[in-house]
Amino acid sequence: ADGYPIEPSISIPGDTVDVTINVRGEVLALLDGETEPENLGIIQLAIFPNAGGLRSEGNNLFSATEASGEPLIGQSGGTGFGTLMQGFVERSNVNPVEEITHLITAQRHYEMNSKVIATAEQMMTPAKNR
Repeated sequence: ADGYPIEPSISIPGDTVDVTINVRGEVLALLDGETEPENLGIIQLAIFPNAGGLRSEGNNLFSATEASGEPLIGQSGGTGFGTLMQGFVERSNVNPVEEITHLITAQRHYEMNSKVIATAEQMMTPAKNR
């Protein structure tokens, strides 16, 4: 969506009517006047032996470092590479209802602790004034 290039590059002909990307990462173009799509190439994916060693470049971009190791190149659906799905947005791995419940529980614990501290201070005040 941001227009970043891929490597190796895949060129879309000017007379393309429709482009689809299947689960294997194949880029298919339906050209004007044709009935069958043309395979333009395959989107390659990369994984790293130590993903935690990648350097964040901002805007959800990362670059390889010595700590990340050399990239392993494969294609969508390959072992450990995940699957490309056209028209989908990556889903969050967070359950919002569960997280709100945790947040409310934490807030209640905070309130209870605040009341304990306030009560302890009130109990200590008369002792100081004697």
